Amino acid sequence: MVKIAVAGVAGRMGGRIVHAIYNRQGAELVGAFEAPGNPTVGKSLAGVVGLSGAEGVVGDSPEEALAEAQVLIDFTAPASSVKNLKLCAAQGKAAVIGTTGLNEAQKKSLAAQAKKVPVVHAPNMSVGMNLMFKIVSQMAQVLGPDYALEVLEAHHDQKKDAPSGTAVRLIEELCRVRGWDSEKACRHGRVGMTGARTADELGVSVIRGGDIVGDHTVYFIANGERLELTHRAHNRDTFAQGAARAALWVVDQEPGLYDMQDVLGLKEGS
Repeated sequence: MVKIAVAGVAGRMGGRIVHAIYNRQGAELVGAFEAPGNPTVGKSLAGVVGLSGAEGVVGDSPEEALAEAQVLIDFTAPASSVKNLKLCAAQGKAAVIGTTGLNEAQKKSLAAQAKKVPVVHAPNMSVGMNLMFKIVSQMAQVLGPDYALEVLEAHHDQKKDAPSGTAVRLIEELCRVRGWDSEKACRHGRVGMTGARTADELGVSVIRGGDIVGDHTVYFIANGERLELTHRAHNRDTFAQGAARAALWVVDQEPGLYDMQDVLGLKEGS
């Protein structure tokens, strides 16, 4: 059994990750915690996450939660994820990080800790979405420059970063194939007299509202036809299940920074 600790168990993703661990053969939850001062601290884990079989209470000490764990799953926030990862590295624990919106300094810190322990960091841990990452680059390559590229993403009204980490990954894949600098190629939210569309731009549009879990569409548009590749997450369980799968995989790896493409064997040569 792989012993797992979960950060942010009272959050949108935390509870679903606990459910995924209890439903995953070979996984065992040994620690669950929230930030000090969170109103769920000290309460029954079963009550907080809505799972009758969950044992113990919600703690506020990552050190205690990690004591028996082999790996931490963290979908909290950039600053707390980096802090928790440093603790993992100090204790020799692996980590699965699903947090998006990291700045450059935080990304560098994550990479530095990954030299000490194995870390899976991915903007989206859905198995279907990670297959889309691979397919979208193949489509862009085969279709070629005659097809204009556009990315549209939609999320709930509480999401803080835009475009989403998943959309950023899609943009990176498309720009890699086209040989573009993503910062220069992207046209975010066109407005006003933008002029005719150029051949070397990638349009990016963002929708926020309600309880949308996550929709991502890449458009390949040419004169005479249009292809649309879409992934829609119906609920957060798809991300939680991917994270649990990554946790079971990462504990057997050497120190390094991995993503879900590694977990799923989708990288070239894997």
